[in-house]
Amino acid sequence: MKTPPSSHFTPIDLRPHFNARRDELQGGLGRKAGVAEWITQLQGLQTFRGIPFLLGGATGSDVLALRPGEAPLSIPLAPAKATYVVFLHVVTDHARVMPRGFGGFGPPTHPVDGNELGTPVATYSLRYADGSEAQVPVLRRLAIQQRHIAWSASPFEAVPALGPHVNSTHGEDLALDRAPTMSFGFAECRAASGRLRPGGENLWLYALPNPHPSKEITGIQLRAEEEAALVYAVSTTRLAEHPLRLQVRRKLRLRLPPGVELNRLGELDVDDRGDQIGMDLGTVISARAVLEYSQDEWLGDANDVQPVRSRSEVLVEYAAHPDAKLYLRGRDGSLHMHDLRALAADKAADEPPPAMSIAPTTRPVKFRILEKETGQGVAARLHCHGPAGEYLAPRGHHRKVNTGFFEDLFGDFANGLNQYAYVDGTCIVDLPLGLVFVEIRRGFEVRPIRRVVHIDANTESLTFELEKVIRWREQGWVSSDTHVHFLNPQLALLEGKAEDVNVVNLLASQWGELFTNVSEFDGRTTLGAKDFGGDGEFLVRVGTENRMQVLGHLSLLGYDGEMIHPLCTGGPDESAIGDPLETTMSEWAERCRRQGGLVVLPHAPMPQAERAADIVLGVIDAMEMMTFNPRDAQITAFGLADWYRFLNIGYHLPLVAGSDKMSAASLLGGVRTYSQLGEREFTFLNWMDSVRNGDTFITVGPLVSMTVEGRRPGSRIQLPAGGGTVTVDWRIESVSVPVKKIEVVCNGLVAFELSCDDLECKGSLPLRVTESCWVAIRLRGSVVGRDGDIAAHTSAVQVEVGDKPIFAAADAVSVLAQIEGTIAYVDTLAPRADEDKHAGLRANLALAHHRLHRRLHQLGAGHSHTPIHAVHTHRDH
Repeated sequence: MKTPPSSHFTPIDLRPHFNARRDELQGGLGRKAGVAEWITQLQGLQTFRGIPFLLGGATGSDVLALRPGEAPLSIPLAPAKATYVVFLHVVTDHARVMPRGFGGFGPPTHPVDGNELGTPVATYSLRYADGSEAQVPVLRRLAIQQRHIAWSASPFEAVPALGPHVNSTHGEDLALDRAPTMSFGFAECRAASGRLRPGGENLWLYALPNPHPSKEITGIQLRAEEEAALVYAVSTTRLAEHPLRLQVRRKLRLRLPPGVELNRLGELDVDDRGDQIGMDLGTVISARAVLEYSQDEWLGDANDVQPVRSRSEVLVEYAAHPDAKLYLRGRDGSLHMHDLRALAADKAADEPPPAMSIAPTTRPVKFRILEKETGQGVAARLHCHGPAGEYLAPRGHHRKVNTGFFEDLFGDFANGLNQYAYVDGTCIVDLPLGLVFVEIRRGFEVRPIRRVVHIDANTESLTFELEKVIRWREQGWVSSDTHVHFLNPQLALLEGKAEDVNVVNLLASQWGELFTNVSEFDGRTTLGAKDFGGDGEFLVRVGTENRMQVLGHLSLLGYDGEMIHPLCTGGPDESAIGDPLETTMSEWAERCRRQGGLVVLPHAPMPQAERAADIVLGVIDAMEMMTFNPRDAQITAFGLADWYRFLNIGYHLPLVAGSDKMSAASLLGGVRTYSQLGEREFTFLNWMDSVRNGDTFITVGPLVSMTVEGRRPGSRIQLPAGGGTVTVDWRIESVSVPVKKIEVVCNGLVAFELSCDDLECKGSLPLRVTESCWVAIRLRGSVVGRDGDIAAHTSAVQVEVGDKPIFAAADAVSVLAQIEGTIAYVDTLAPRADEDKHAGLRANLALAHHRLHRRLHQLGAGHSHTPIHAVHTHRDH
């Protein structure tokens, strides 16, 4: 926002004394070839960093040129007092000088760097009404600097004229329907110093301190010493504090005046494209809606406590001079001003003021997060906020977490309006004095902490003890996330520890022409394992997600040896434009198995194509249910229905779960797999075996164990031809996500439904079985209180009656249609590189179709199937 200039400054009119025209200068003071010089566009009254300056006009001389050997320039002034005289000036560019025999530094198109220091450039003299004079030396790279500099050559007593500014990230720009103006990465920095990038044109502000502020100044004399320089403009001030030195970050709570509204992100625009809020002698860093928390809810038992975003108040963070003014602009163009000096004064009022200072975060406090039982430090997910709902990030973490694809995957997490940092037992948080609200979480077996603590001037550290209240790990259960992207392995290990996820599968892949985590794959290392220097309790293994545009995705976990390529095939969005269809998912799966890995169908049921053929071919080890963040969506009935369909035709696949984490809004382990190790030692290989054995359940919070006639999921029970009654037993425990209903599911239908009004329950019931079926437990519950959410699901136990297999003809026909659709794609649209290879791919799919189609006829249901595509006649469309 362009604000009015500060009223604390008086610009001096130098126009009668200008002696050169800047666009006609040559050499080190002239315009640089090939650089668009914004300086030449500046005329008349201009404002830099809130300070007004009077520059030259469109014609005639427009700058003071100081050249060695020439007479000093004397500028008379109307008598006035000043604490500082602020100069807008530059010194001549110097060519870079390198020692002989050494190569150059930096690009040849930028042969200047500005690293020279201390050369006397000029003497600026202040003349007083009493006839005395004060002379101040102006030295290169202290009080003055050249226009073109390298990134390392900032001056020490001068600042860039343009000043620091805030920019929005790519994700924010896109959310606001506007094009990003900076390249990705630089935009995500959110801030720039105002110094132009190397090669750009800079002007510099220098505040010359008046050694005799009580005397009236009647003139200025400028004399060149050893170098040529330009003075563009001068301004004076009577501010007591240095006019160019800003205070550290401050915050204030501000009530929005009429006509000022938040954007769709719940913020006011603060970058140079916004026209809502700004400061004269400072920078608004952010202006975000105040987050209002209920303290009663915070100290209650709810699993997820979210704030309410205010529509009428914002929390403004800024860096400014103490005499700065804050401006807001309404829709009608009206300006609303707040004086920071007045806000800092302690004034009693009957009503809350429109703006109120918030205690600054001046107290560094060390957090210690311990395991209560052992007293050892443990990793956890930490959130802190102040009285205005302001997030207080630990050092080294983002104040605002970006939640877009491939953004901010650096140990931060955003859950709705709550932001968190992953910390490994200790961290330092800069806190305000007063009340601070703390939340600490660590997975599904540890009681979360939500507290209100008081910080005073003596608070140096805070210690929190996490209590493990559910002990399923000690009973042989291992938790895992089968689907994580983009993190580096060390960060994946930290987040796994903090979320109490024992196994994190970090998947390398391809996204068009972007390749991720490929260099972290070595086909042998399990980070955290005892064999690789870890404690063996939390493991990270890099596998791959191999993907196709139409046919589907496949997660290849834990395999040894060479990476299975191609990572993606068949064209965009998965692989690059023009890539052929080189393989089938079943070929990937077979290679993974040969290399000792685990094959998982991710994020059921999408894409719903070749997955059908691969299950029929018997090359799939498990099917994954996925949710990025259970606060937004939990285990979907759509995905489960796909799994039910395959169970209904006899394919006994275990359930696993993964977060498909691709952003800081995705929660690693938010949905996770628990698998039973039994008596085996916990290793990555044994974890893969436990999944293959099928004794698993998936959950977003509640833990559930089931047996049928004492047999665990993954088992098969044989009953005589007449059927019989089996006993279904279950046990449920949950730390904070309540279970509302327990459903015994038989062949996809609810056989029994029971209420559960506690975080812990167990039960048993008889189930009469007259035909072959599968049995599993499904739990209804929600992390945020939604009705009907599915919170957990066990894998299945098969119950066979006599010699009749589990087989639902309607589901078999549906699966056949998927295979036929897959073959139709291969026949018609799939991009081909080699006809022989293409024929082999098709033959593999046709084999799957033949197997299921034959089974359909063998069981007397063949007449119910009408093909949607001719499978056995290879047609070239």
